[in-house]
Amino acid sequence: MSDEAVEQETFVPQFAEEWEKSPMKKPRLTALIINASIGESGPRFERAKEILRQITNKEPADRHAKESVRGFNIRKGEPIAALVTLRGEDAKTMLKRLLYAYDYILKANSFDNQGNFAFGINEHVDIENAPFDPMLGTIGFNVVVKLERSGYRLKYRQRKRKKIPKKHLLNPSEAMEFMRTEFGVKII
Repeated sequence: MSDEAVEQETFVPQFAEEWEKSPMKKPRLTALIINASIGESGPRFERAKEILRQITNKEPADRHAKESVRGFNIRKGEPIAALVTLRGEDAKTMLKRLLYAYDYILKANSFDNQGNFAFGINEHVDIENAPFDPMLGTIGFNVVVKLERSGYRLKYRQRKRKKIPKKHLLNPSEAMEFMRTEFGVKII
C-alpha cells in the first residue's frame, strides 16, 4: 500500500460537519503572495519582474531596500525585490499550479498559528505551464498563502475596528483540513 493511500485512509475530517452547520467558520483563501527577493537592482531584477509578470499575468510591485548594506552593494531605496498579490479565483488557480511543483505535498510545520502557510519554489520552470525564456533564465521565489474565515473584516475596517474573538480565529489543524479537502493536498 502506498503512502498516499495510507494518508487518505487515516485522514478523517474533523471540522467538515461544523463547517456545514456554520458556513461562517469555513476557511477561505484570502490572498496568495509571490515574492522574488533578488537582492540587487539592475538586469537580474528586471528579468525576475518579467518572469513574475509572465507567470501571474499581473504587474509586480517593487520592494525597496530599507537601509544600505555596504558589503552587498545595496543602497537605501534601491529596488531589490518584486512581489505579486493575487486574490479570488486568480489566487485559487495559481495556488493549484504552484502546488503542482510540490506534487500537492506540504509540511505541517509550514503552517503558522493563524493557519497561514508558506513554501518556496526553487525554479519557476517547476510550475505547471510556466513559460521558459532562455534569455530571462530561471528564478526562485517565496509563496505565502493567507487563509481566513468570513468576518475578519472587523479587524481591518476603517471605522469601529474590533478584535476577532478567539473562538473565531483559525488554527493550523483547521487550515490543514481545508487544504486537504479543497485542494487535495497531502500534509506530512
